[in-house]
Amino acid sequence: MKKVLIVEDDIALAKSLKAALEVKDYQIEVADCYNLAIRMFQHMTFDILVVDIQLPDGDGIELCEYIRKQSQLPILFLTANDNEEMLVKGLNSGGDDYMTKPFRIKELYARLQALLRRSQSLQDKMIVGNLQIDLQRREVFIEKQEVHLSTIDFDILKMLMIHKNQVLTRSQLLEAIDQENNFVEDNTLSVHVKRLRDKLGIYHGHSYIETVRGIGYRLNKEVLYEDE
Repeated sequence: MKKVLIVEDDIALAKSLKAALEVKDYQIEVADCYNLAIRMFQHMTFDILVVDIQLPDGDGIELCEYIRKQSQLPILFLTANDNEEMLVKGLNSGGDDYMTKPFRIKELYARLQALLRRSQSLQDKMIVGNLQIDLQRREVFIEKQEVHLSTIDFDILKMLMIHKNQVLTRSQLLEAIDQENNFVEDNTLSVHVKRLRDKLGIYHGHSYIETVRGIGYRLNKEVLYEDE
């Protein structure tokens, strides 16, 4: 089930979108302002965002710019007008698509499906440093040599790779693992991460996985910097 964050201050419209998309087996969360959207993005994981450009305490373009510093999640803008300058600015900020209000739910659903398919195809194979992960085949390679991981360790690595510029909290990782039908207790997560870190080894003097004390884990920025 794909998880969508709808950022829309028109409560009636947000409720309507939520109801229509839940029928299509999406899991929907709603934020009615910029600040709430930021907090939800920081503490929850999503597959795609639907963002109104005009928000009461900011705008969707600023939100998109913030998210793009940490994630490549697909973002679809909603706008009350088709002002060309505003739309170009939104797409240049990192938005993937836009729809002008009013719109048909059927078209919105088709746009979401297209963005999710494109996002998935981009994410099926990911490379960081000398590490390559094939999400579809569930295979991991270092210097073209396969690294055999347990199901749980692979799911942890997958989450870190998908959200490679974002710190994932322990609760986010545990939630993702549970969604894959694996049960891991909070006090054993550190053991799994340590085992995964040991199997991946060192790249240019750095471990692939960095512990952010008191918060959770992320891919090491030094490794990402070397990769670039």
